[in-house]
Amino acid sequence: MGLTYAMAMAQSGILNGDPLFVMDTSPERLKLLEGNPSFRTFDQIEKCIPLADVVLIAVKPYHAEALFGSVKNLVRQDQVFVSLMAGVSIRSIQHGLGVTKVIRTMPNLPALVRKGITSYTASEQVEKEELELVKSLLGTTGIAFEVDTEENVDASTGISGSGPAYVFYFMESMLEAAEDMGFSKEESDMLVRQTFEGAIELYNQNELTPGEWMDRVASRGGTTRAALDSMENNGVKDSIKQAAFAAFHRAVEIGG
Repeated sequence: MGLTYAMAMAQSGILNGDPLFVMDTSPERLKLLEGNPSFRTFDQIEKCIPLADVVLIAVKPYHAEALFGSVKNLVRQDQVFVSLMAGVSIRSIQHGLGVTKVIRTMPNLPALVRKGITSYTASEQVEKEELELVKSLLGTTGIAFEVDTEENVDASTGISGSGPAYVFYFMESMLEAAEDMGFSKEESDMLVRQTFEGAIELYNQNELTPGEWMDRVASRGGTTRAALDSMENNGVKDSIKQAAFAAFHRAVEIGG
């Protein structure tokens, strides 16, 4: 995810030609960026952090404590720290790094294709101009929007952060059903892929709600109604809601 944001920021022109600093422990990832004038790569954190104005933290939450230990003596109080880590609270980051200016975000995987959505909220010490800059940087991967509280960031984890996996789960189920009906893998993929793309495009180009679209597709006594009734009878909608809340609650647990 860190590399995704780095590539999007560099390609957007928002940095006005200045290089973006990238520090990574993976030689393979750094090699991908070698020779690209948009980046200045580092394999030692102490050579990178002191030079930065805005620092994006893109590591797994369970690496946070070790990262904080290696960075704490390198930071400046005027730096802004932007966290892409799920569940790690602003207070934890402030305490771990000994800083005050922290912005916590929740990105999602479609950022890879510039169709992402990133929710964010900031500590009160972050100045308006700094927040606007970070919003612009995050927006290079899709949409960035500010939420009021960290609880809203955790909640967005259950909807947009983990949400792409729910869609893939549904797609996988339809793919398996298509193959069970006798379609080949290639035919199943075509049927499911185009169905999802078409449904999203219909939704994007009109103002009808999902429920209104279902009513348009499902006639009484018809095939679609039989499918929707089956889902209702099996509690699919409630299961999806419960799954979203499970992700939300897990984000809160990680933060605790």
